[in-house]
Amino acid sequence: MSLDSVKRFFLQHAPDIAIIETADGTPTVALAAQVHQVEPGQIAKTLSLRAGERTVLLVARGDARLDNKKLRAVFGVKTRMLDQESTQILTGHPVGGICPFGLATPLPVYCDVSLQDYDIVMPAAGSINSTVRISPERLAELTQAQWIDVTLIPQGSTQS
Repeated sequence: MSLDSVKRFFLQHAPDIAIIETADGTPTVALAAQVHQVEPGQIAKTLSLRAGERTVLLVARGDARLDNKKLRAVFGVKTRMLDQESTQILTGHPVGGICPFGLATPLPVYCDVSLQDYDIVMPAAGSINSTVRISPERLAELTQAQWIDVTLIPQGSTQS
């Protein structure tokens, strides 16, 4: 069902973007990077966060870590990750397939500037074995995302 909502989203908003489905699941950044033969940073992870009374989605490069001080500065309150069940109910996507496309509930989407380290990133597409290849700018445009800086990039990463 979740993959279907993402397919409908792309059919309506970006029919030129193909969904890539793999035989094996890629529910983690490391597995997805290995299967798609890209750097872990190119895997765009989507995190569901609670910021005060608001629930938001944050898309960041796969090897980035959240910076709590930066999050508080942007959202004005302490943020926390949503639990798996709440995330699946709100997004309509299973953990490992969460993405900002074809959402069950309209949610504000934020893209971390860390995504701009790459020309192409690969967010999930509604299932643990689906993804799309997309530029960070197009991802933000399609999801009406706001750009923010709330992560730390690990030392020694190949981009930053």
